[in-house]
Amino acid sequence: MTGSIQRSMCAGMLTLQAVVLFLAGLVMTGVTDVGFGVAVSIGLSLALLCLLAAGTLRRPWGYGLGWTVQVVSVGLGLVVPVMFFLGAVFGALWAGAYFLGARIDREKAEHAALEAQWQAEHGG
Repeated sequence: MTGSIQRSMCAGMLTLQAVVLFLAGLVMTGVTDVGFGVAVSIGLSLALLCLLAAGTLRRPWGYGLGWTVQVVSVGLGLVVPVMFFLGAVFGALWAGAYFLGARIDREKAEHAALEAQWQAEHGG
């Protein structure tokens, strides 16, 4: 087995989400009364949180941080209403990457174990 599909898929989603959250910070400057510096700081902080979560997925708590990012993304809808929708979309994509990736990893491990067993029995 070369690596975790779950980790790769989740890291990819968090990386894409980092871009969206940074841009949401920029949008915040035009659609809210939040100042430019505060809005950009929020967007940049959330983007960095995504990248931190993506970088820590080798540890069990990295996935918890990823789930936290999803909650915060939806919560950002309280400031930028379109983020209710985008947060829900990214939350669904994250959940898909998390659960489908885990399933693929599990099936790859089962396949590798069966192949090793077959080779041991048949001298392969």
